Amino acid sequence: MNVRHPAYGAGVVKAIAEHTVEIMFDDGRRTVSPENSAIQPAEPTASVTGLEMPLARLVEQITRSVVEELGLDRPGEEMEELGSRWKEGTLVLKPADESLQSKDVPLETFFHKIVMMRNQLRVLEQKINSHDKFSEAEKVELQQYITRCYGSMTTFNVLFRDKEDQF
Repeated sequence: MNVRHPAYGAGVVKAIAEHTVEIMFDDGRRTVSPENSAIQPAEPTASVTGLEMPLARLVEQITRSVVEELGLDRPGEEMEELGSRWKEGTLVLKPADESLQSKDVPLETFFHKIVMMRNQLRVLEQKINSHDKFSEAEKVELQQYITRCYGSMTTFNVLFRDKEDQF
């Protein structure tokens, strides 16, 4: 944990004993008594029903849980879903009119957008299913639209490395 000492400045706790704490400061390692030295946390902390930890770690844990619960993918993990034969490839959009310029899109960019659409459809599905004001019939009707969207996107299944990631 990062701490701040009134005389020695900022430091990092390296060891904790029964009555003392070893802290690495810029000028070296020091053993101090936390009760007598007015040491304060150097980073924001949060206290939740008796739980005390650095705020950054708490936010990181909560964020991971939310991302996992929503079924969202991390950007780096999305690219791992892309089939190896497509990595560093290019999608070329060529108009029928040869006087117009074609458009090249990196496949990673295109794939990222496809995966994000898939993720947003999953979130929409969860929101519909958990909505308390929709009747079961309305939920089924809305779910059918989502199913049709998935069906329209099956063309892009060829980009996915693993079958279970496809639409």
